[in-house]
Amino acid sequence: MPLEAVEARRLYRQVADQLRSLIERGEYAVGSRLPTERELAEQLKISRPTVREALIALEVEGRVRIRVGSGIYVTEPGDAAPAPSTVMEGPFELLRAREFLESVIAEQAARVATKDDVARIDAALIAMANVEHPGEASMVHDRAFHVAIAGCLGNAVLVRVVGELFDQRLNPYFAQLAHYFENPGTWCAALSEHRAVRDAIAAGLPKAARAAMREHLAHSQERFAQSFGAEASAGAPPARKGAARSAGVPAKPKRPSSVQAKSGSARRR
Repeated sequence: MPLEAVEARRLYRQVADQLRSLIERGEYAVGSRLPTERELAEQLKISRPTVREALIALEVEGRVRIRVGSGIYVTEPGDAAPAPSTVMEGPFELLRAREFLESVIAEQAARVATKDDVARIDAALIAMANVEHPGEASMVHDRAFHVAIAGCLGNAVLVRVVGELFDQRLNPYFAQLAHYFENPGTWCAALSEHRAVRDAIAAGLPKAARAAMREHLAHSQERFAQSFGAEASAGAPPARKGAARSAGVPAKPKRPSSVQAKSGSARRR
């Protein structure tokens, strides 16, 4: 398969660009199946979450269709929408940023939270427990919970930043990924993790609050990183224009890719 290892800068966009170019050149015909996430990650020498972000970007553009349990299939070129901005952050990038920032905020909140602060956190939790998910209302209450924790610090800038980071869930990449993996079961798990954060803050336990928030957002990444379920059925090579290659044996590129790694390798993300 003519793919080249890529450098880390805007990595998932580079992967999406390579795959889009192969589709446009006819390397993968309409209706054919792309390699699995695992195969792409191995060939490109990058992490599977990065491959997933690239595939979601292509699906948002209308270039591919992800069928859970079956694979990733090329769609009609006429269905493709203009590519979203190349500066748009990927879902996993956003979650990693939130994990770093909000865990520190939760730690400090446990030191300074007042009874009124805890009451606001509790109000958001009660609302979360009594709303259907997935849905717009559940996101409103989830956001209120995280913003309430930031509000404990009395810093309007941190409140705004936490709110704006959460609002990135509304970008098309994040929304499409959530479409596959958010359900009542994941909501219950997230709600339990939220309660652990709340309890540590209410008890005035900074280290426990930091660990609970980090665990919550790390688990969010894990939930979004679950397999699409096509790995077991992907023994045969995807259909391509021209002769097919043997399964598991990457073909040599026909020409050098415009996206290449420095020093012949890519940094895993």
